[in-house]
Amino acid sequence: MIEPLARTLCVGRTNIIANTIFFDESTPTGEYVGFCRDEPTSADMGKPKAVQQIKDQNGYETIVMVGDGATDAQAKPPADAFIGFGGVAVREAVREKACWFIRDFDTMTAVIEKFSKKNK
Repeated sequence: MIEPLARTLCVGRTNIIANTIFFDESTPTGEYVGFCRDEPTSADMGKPKAVQQIKDQNGYETIVMVGDGATDAQAKPPADAFIGFGGVAVREAVREKACWFIRDFDTMTAVIEKFSKKNK
């Protein structure tokens, strides 16, 4: 699910740390049926561990986490900021923990452009 976007952003497959999402391909709309619970990032506090691993392995000083769920919000810290995404469903726990809460990608792009220019 994330791989087409990652390719667009020139992010290699080995640099993707994400949950595997399952869809019911027997339905006309391919409805969501769950996710792989064996993925480290699906466990409670799994995403903070993944973000810290990324920081440690690559020497990044700043990481911004984007997500739509409670386990995504847990990633700050070690992420330096958290953008909550409510484009599919608005979750109050996510909105409350977000540095910014957005409902569409145009808004997210505007936030990133605004703050990336301040830091150049």
